[in-house]
Amino acid sequence: MDSKCYREMLMIVQESKKGRRKKMKRKKMKRWKLVLMAAVVVGATTALVACAGKAGKDKAEKSETSAASTNAGASNAKGQLTLGAAASLEKVFSDKIIPMFNEKYPDIKVTGTYDSSGKIQAQIEEGAKIDVFFSAATKQMDELDKKGLMDTASIHPMLENKLVMIAAKDKAEQFTSFEQIANAKKVAIGDPKSVPAGAYAKEVLESMEIWDAVQDKLSLGSNVTEVLNWVADGSASVGLVYATDAKKMADKVSVIEEAPEGTLKEKIVYPIGIVKNSDNAAAAKIFVDFLKTDAVKQVFVESGFTVE
Repeated sequence: MDSKCYREMLMIVQESKKGRRKKMKRKKMKRWKLVLMAAVVVGATTALVACAGKAGKDKAEKSETSAASTNAGASNAKGQLTLGAAASLEKVFSDKIIPMFNEKYPDIKVTGTYDSSGKIQAQIEEGAKIDVFFSAATKQMDELDKKGLMDTASIHPMLENKLVMIAAKDKAEQFTSFEQIANAKKVAIGDPKSVPAGAYAKEVLESMEIWDAVQDKLSLGSNVTEVLNWVADGSASVGLVYATDAKKMADKVSVIEEAPEGTLKEKIVYPIGIVKNSDNAAAAKIFVDFLKTDAVKQVFVESGFTVE
């Protein structure tokens, strides 16, 4: 083989080796790129997991702190608390709800004062030391709120009641419907000017066009409990009271009929709210929140109320 051919073959072999080296280098670089990308992905994933874990931990700690703060506020609340409520609420609060509350919050002593919602309203307007107002109608609550005497944000429609016609057990057979109230010798209702049940009674009787027919037979009670007692002891032939009041004295009075549908423009709603000048607003809030629990709602239902 001549020298020229030898040199040409040598050049071909060298070029081939160079090509193989370049190809191997490219493969090696490609492998490093893949390794680097995998490392980046793993690092990012680890960072995200760590960040999410920290966020979850911070959220949990924040929740625990908030709960601890709320529980601390509840446990630190103490002192006297006065509830001003409609007379129709006296039995359920005195017999059941206040004892339930005292058991859970022994450091907060609740005292109830019960009368017509109009009279409780007047007491608040005169500066009486009442922390929570539980009215048997929205009218009294709204009037106090308009005068700036209530914590507006705390007002909440809590219960619903019904108006019924009742008679004493031994006289119930004489009446079978609401219309027969005009035949009664004495009709007892709450004073419409201050007793929500009386205002509802007047509205129903006017709607039925028998208000004028019973004017001379009316006995106006200062609250619904007084009306109930008059019927029970026979002082009045019939009376118009709340269904819940009739239920608590079912051994002495009978329900003749519920007020006919359409005779009341609005439902009988009981709103609750905290008085703005309460001396113990923290305890008042705890008490109102307690009334919204399922256990207390069940007590209201068992007493004949409908929970809003």
